[in-house]
Amino acid sequence: MAVDLGRFGVWHQAYKWGPELAAGIEQLGYGAIWLGGSPTADLRDAEVLLAATSSVEVGTSIVNMWKSEAGAVAESYHRLEADHPGRFLLGVGIGHREQTGEYKTPYETIVDYLDALDEGKVPVDRRFLAALGPRVLRLSAARTGGALPYLTTPDHTRQAREILGADLLLAPEQKVVLETDDGIARTVARDYLASYLQLSNYTSNLKRLGFTDHDIADGGSDRLVDALVLHGTAVEIAEGLNAHLEAGADQVVIQQLGKEGPDLLPGYEALATVLL
Repeated sequence: MAVDLGRFGVWHQAYKWGPELAAGIEQLGYGAIWLGGSPTADLRDAEVLLAATSSVEVGTSIVNMWKSEAGAVAESYHRLEADHPGRFLLGVGIGHREQTGEYKTPYETIVDYLDALDEGKVPVDRRFLAALGPRVLRLSAARTGGALPYLTTPDHTRQAREILGADLLLAPEQKVVLETDDGIARTVARDYLASYLQLSNYTSNLKRLGFTDHDIADGGSDRLVDALVLHGTAVEIAEGLNAHLEAGADQVVIQQLGKEGPDLLPGYEALATVLL
């Protein structure tokens, strides 16, 4: 594998990250910090997290190709690499049809973007692609250092590994709620999943995995919600996270729901005690 990030990382959108949370995650021993929410081309949010830490790797998951021009992203990549050698990972992706007014020929757009990153001399093994379906997974295998699937299950991880082969990074994201009450946990999960279950790239992937329109409707069936958002004790959640590793993931990227900022640290500490 071109890059070794350890078995577990942490994913949050920019508004939840900050220097205190980033430093705490590094201290707990997680292998990577992943910055979601379509970071801008200047990558300043990633720069803040790199400056707040000393060794943990920081990646974008993902820079939206429709919102951030590839040449500018390449320049930012080299700035971060110069200031923090070997610690920044560039994750890019196509975004969502429903949220992009100019969403056309998505596959060709990804290819053109990767071509532009080539021109900008972003190393293949330091860039990664948000990939769900087989065609984009194959492209990630051919043109990047691996894949960053979001909103998936261990079944998808197993299929993705077969497509990627053995030598590329596979780092699926997995949502968790540290809550033993099923009703409370599923309420938190459904509140968070509501917007995602309106996006066709996710719903199409879920159907490929065997979920039905009934599972996806009305906030998601218990079966779907429990698959996409693990809940329970740290020990119980660890079993679900390890299922991704057993299916072929190199790193499982954890997103804890229900807390904000530094208030997330106790939950990640409880998980680290079991996982790390």
